Amino acid sequence: MAAPVIETHALGKTFGLTPVLQETEFRLSPGRGAIVIGGNGCGKSTLLSIFAGLVAPSEGYALVFGEDTRRFGPRYRRRIGMMSHQSFLYPNLTARENLEFYARLYEVSAPREVAESWLARLGLADSAGDRVRTFSRGMEQRLAAARAMIHGPSLLLLDEPFAGLDPDGAARVRTLIKSVLDEGCSIVATAHTPFGVEGIEFEVYEIVRGQVVPYQEEDAPRRGRLRSLLRPRPS
Repeated sequence: MAAPVIETHALGKTFGLTPVLQETEFRLSPGRGAIVIGGNGCGKSTLLSIFAGLVAPSEGYALVFGEDTRRFGPRYRRRIGMMSHQSFLYPNLTARENLEFYARLYEVSAPREVAESWLARLGLADSAGDRVRTFSRGMEQRLAAARAMIHGPSLLLLDEPFAGLDPDGAARVRTLIKSVLDEGCSIVATAHTPFGVEGIEFEVYEIVRGQVVPYQEEDAPRRGRLRSLLRPRPS
């Protein structure tokens, strides 16, 4: 059996006196996708930041690609693409210039051509020469998705990837997520609810009292849960 891409052991994170994550156990196999749902402040963004090596856990540890995230170096970070609430785009650069910059940063071959390809896939080709500061929230969100995926990461961390998107933008991002998942990329996404990821084979979890637990379907009508999504497979 292949080693998991992500594996946590009694993972916990406390900010001040407030525990956010507690005794969290989570495991993601290679080439699989998972969505973690929960309300504001429940720890979704913190969990992804730990997986990316940006935040150190207060208790326990997380292994990504078999490496403790507290000891992440450039070799591991380059294998991860992250889309967070902050776009990490340069507002005074154009859409094309932003993607070219990140393509060169990750040493992607033919950065100009790759940038143009991603702009077309996301319906932003006509705005390629516009500065990002003129973009709507949804357009910036789409461009941020391209920035996170442009270097072909092995693990993609998506923090509420459909926030601020209109139906066309959401459909384009959904298609991109499905395509990179089909190509073998492992994905962890977060959302307030699972709506928006219909048709994507995500295993579904939720954060309950600081722990990541399998999504329960018994009260689906009351809480608006989707039965079409996959339940987590047994380890």
